[in-house]
Amino acid sequence: MIISRTPFRISFFGGGTDYPPWFKQHGGAVLSTSFDKYCYITCRELPPFFEHKYRVAYSKVENAKDIGDIEHPAVRAVFSEMGMTQGLEVHADADLPARSGLGSSSSFVVGMLNSLSALQGKRVTKEWLTQEAIRIEQEVLRENVGSQDQAAAAHGGFNVIHFQQDGGLRVEPLVLPAARKQELNEHLMLFFTGFSRFSSDIAKAQVANMEKKAESLHRMRAMVDEGISILCDGRDIRDFGDLLHCGWIQKRGLSDQVSNGSIDALYDKARQAGAIGGKLLGAGGGGFMLLFVPPQQQPAVRSALGDLIHVPFKFENTGSHVIYYQP
Repeated sequence: MIISRTPFRISFFGGGTDYPPWFKQHGGAVLSTSFDKYCYITCRELPPFFEHKYRVAYSKVENAKDIGDIEHPAVRAVFSEMGMTQGLEVHADADLPARSGLGSSSSFVVGMLNSLSALQGKRVTKEWLTQEAIRIEQEVLRENVGSQDQAAAAHGGFNVIHFQQDGGLRVEPLVLPAARKQELNEHLMLFFTGFSRFSSDIAKAQVANMEKKAESLHRMRAMVDEGISILCDGRDIRDFGDLLHCGWIQKRGLSDQVSNGSIDALYDKARQAGAIGGKLLGAGGGGFMLLFVPPQQQPAVRSALGDLIHVPFKFENTGSHVIYYQP
């Protein structure tokens, strides 16, 4: 039995500049953090006493005789790419729902790669997990996904992730005093809007509009440096909330699928109750909303958004790792 634990991520600034069609021309960067909500992948070799060879349990349970018969596209791709010819049983569990803007699809793929590598007796690096997850999602599954979620899930921590024109990727941990990081954490609130969606569908429209929206994407990249300056140079922490609001305005302009009337109404209600800024996480369209709220205003915001699920969280820095190893 092998169990891996892989965190979800919150992306603050720079989203959109992590898509290869953009950063291979212009470069890109993202400021993000992982936090203490996780995807768990449990796997073991399946004894040869069943009609099926593969058993996969997630929101549904699949029993298959061949890898090609597995319906879940990511599981099918990872099994095939890793050459998993022996019988396998895999269970996926998560603290938060999928398709909600937290990079859950990439956390799932990274966790699968980590668990199955351990089952094969291989010790892999966070760099390998990042690059292999990117390759599988972008080249094998051919999904419209960027390259930040895989790095955030594999490495964990509060990072600036740089995307280079030669296709390279560099994860730079943000050097920040613990007290300052805690101060930021205490000003953030996470709410589930209830509107889940497939980020690849929304991202497809954004990718198609990239050159038309070049000015906005350059501004969003510049916000990464501005966010770092606010956190590291001792500026008023509320400036971070103002910058999130500016980023949200820019992001809404990338595609008409990023937001809708219901989400805009929720965001306006939160701002009226005391939130300084915020954003929808991920490609947009629904899922989780991050809000920057001074601690004294948080009860009012919770009351104003009383119909939504509030998810308290803390930053984490472990990334994807094997938490149980008994092959």
